[in-house]
Amino acid sequence: MKASELRGKSIEELEGQLVDLKKEQFNLRFQGATAQLENTARVRQVRRDIARIQTLVNEKRASA
Repeated sequence: MKASELRGKSIEELEGQLVDLKKEQFNLRFQGATAQLENTARVRQVRRDIARIQTLVNEKRASA
């Protein structure tokens, strides 16, 4: 997911997406701990998407 796609969304939409990504991150960590994780690159992708969304939410709150 790109930052340009996320900039058009409202803070509420971004926070909803953030909750979904945090749930996915938890599930991926659980799968990794039980040796069931197939796509290890997804962990990194989710972590970066979370950081990207948090940055945009902070930017939007600071400008408001």
